[in-house]
Amino acid sequence: MSIRIVPMIDADADRCAELEQILFPGDDPWSAQAFRSELAGGHNHYFAARDEADALIGYAGVALLGTSVNPEAEVHTIGVDPAAQRGGIGGALLAELLRVADKWGGPVFLEVRTDNEPAIALYRREGFEIVGTRKRYYQPSGADAFTMCRPAPGKE
Repeated sequence: MSIRIVPMIDADADRCAELEQILFPGDDPWSAQAFRSELAGGHNHYFAARDEADALIGYAGVALLGTSVNPEAEVHTIGVDPAAQRGGIGGALLAELLRVADKWGGPVFLEVRTDNEPAIALYRREGFEIVGTRKRYYQPSGADAFTMCRPAPGKE
């Protein structure tokens, strides 16, 4: 499957919310308005994965935080349509987030469910390590999350 990673636009919010309902039904999935709010944040960068038919099949977002002296980034979300999973789309989205984060500088943080082994493996391949556990982080399910960090480039 050929995909393109492009900046997310406001019109993508409804499809992202639809995918959230499928991907995260027990953990307070984001609404279309939540995506629109994220897109409006000047420090946030969101991307869409589009297939050959221009359908949105994945999404991802990162926040650039801190200052130019002490920068850091936080991956807010990555989601891929279940019908398109295991095809490298999540990795392509993460690569785009890391490209943006690396231009800003500093470490990159994220949270991931402790039972999401495919995502944890992807993050480890990209240099993330588990630095902590957040008990009952995801609500309402009460699932735990690992906090993971990838050091700033050149700081490994």
